[in-house]
Amino acid sequence: MIFRRLLPCLVAALMALAPTLAAAASVSEVVTALEKGYASLRDLQASFAQRSELASVKKAQTGAGEVFIRKGSGAGAMFRFNYTKPRQEIISNGKKVWYYLPENRQVMTMDAASLFAGGGGVALSYLTGMGEVSRDFTVRFVGDGKDARGNYVLELVPKKPGQAFQKLHLTVSGRAVEEYLTQGRATVPFPIVSSVVFDQMGNRTAIEFSKVKVNRGVKASLFTFTPPPGVEVIQNPMGGVR
Repeated sequence: MIFRRLLPCLVAALMALAPTLAAAASVSEVVTALEKGYASLRDLQASFAQRSELASVKKAQTGAGEVFIRKGSGAGAMFRFNYTKPRQEIISNGKKVWYYLPENRQVMTMDAASLFAGGGGVALSYLTGMGEVSRDFTVRFVGDGKDARGNYVLELVPKKPGQAFQKLHLTVSGRAVEEYLTQGRATVPFPIVSSVVFDQMGNRTAIEFSKVKVNRGVKASLFTFTPPPGVEVIQNPMGGVR
């Protein structure tokens, strides 16, 4: 008897949910949710897992660690990638970039402006919250637009020729997009679940993010680097930091 009384309520609830479950966002709506989310991003801390596939040797390289971002204006964004596997650090205070290899006892350093002036910096800029996707890329869905978990998958092709990478895939949180559509505002400052960079040589680098924390007040002191004693400093290496 209880089930019979509940059945009409259950049916009504499912009917109310059906339009929401069936609806899918357009490419422009996903991009808008992404851009508006970035607008509220001040800082970020997250774990990441990286997999690089080299076309020339058909070999994969894996890495993992923690990333910190403190948003600035233009090339003033600060970032820090602490790799635990393999052990290395990539740090920028917005003006300078350090690439530290502890096992080699070397640190390569260059101006941040030089990094972001190159094509490789364009892909990185969309992790630091500085980019305008609709301005810099031609965007479309990958496949049917969603992955198995209901997240949206975008393909971004640079509008400007001569970039160091061919295209960029971004997986955007389905929940973040749905909240934007239902509430009319972006509630997730960093809605990226994963990214894949494809370069001109057929190589690809995929990064998945987890344990994301945003706007917790990451300190600026985290984004500077003092070489330990005995570490060789290499200024402005050819090709920059990759």
